[in-house]
Amino acid sequence: MYEETVHYLKDQGLTEPKIGLILGSGLGALADEVENAITIPYKDIPNFPVSTVRGHAGSLVYGDLSGRKVLILNGRFHYYEGYDLQTVTYPVRIMKELGVKTVVVTNAAGGINEGFEPGDLMIITDYINFSGPNPLIGPNVDSHGPRFVDMTEAYSVRGTQTLKDIAKEEGYEIKDGVYCWMSGPTYESKAEIRALRILGGDAVGMSTVPETMVAKQCGMEVVGISCITNLAAGMQSELNHEEVMETSARVNGRFKTLVKKYLLRYTD
Repeated sequence: MYEETVHYLKDQGLTEPKIGLILGSGLGALADEVENAITIPYKDIPNFPVSTVRGHAGSLVYGDLSGRKVLILNGRFHYYEGYDLQTVTYPVRIMKELGVKTVVVTNAAGGINEGFEPGDLMIITDYINFSGPNPLIGPNVDSHGPRFVDMTEAYSVRGTQTLKDIAKEEGYEIKDGVYCWMSGPTYESKAEIRALRILGGDAVGMSTVPETMVAKQCGMEVVGISCITNLAAGMQSELNHEEVMETSARVNGRFKTLVKKYLLRYTD
């Protein structure tokens, strides 16, 4: 499967990407700024799943951004869509096969930390897997990495500091914290949010952690950014996807600046 997918993508002109980006709900506008772009709908890529969620464009974009060759997943795949986790994370393994060294994972998330507000950007410093399943269960892909993967530094300390430095220079506050993965598609209950806060969670969402696990197995550096699009259950009157999209659009300027300046400073 990997060989078929990679052969197809190389035939389309995808060569030597060093940085992969996975864009979450409402954050796809960054892909519009790629120069010399090659855009391929997921449905055209052999063995790729198809994104079904509004706010996810469902296309792979390759080209130049801030002087770097990037491979962007403009829209991701989720466990709640009915895909198994091997399918959800298949594109990350394709990034590995194409030579990607660093993956920037982004998402829209609910704020658990009582000091957060909608519109904040949060650097992900660690995660808690509250869904249970793990994409590395099953036969190991020995060519991609070890059976047992060290997650001590799931998210790059170097990358985290770079993002903090950029935010300081740009003159805006940036949060950091622990991202909690829940399967969805329901939003969390009030009791679940209280439990997550007690256990050390700062933000919650329905993605990102499986991709992080596979990227780390593959030996890639991972940098994570959450857009806090709403406060979690029990902290505001109701939760809906429209608010997620509206808030993501509102912070797109800061988000794009942060990512593009990170790319400018990137060294592998």
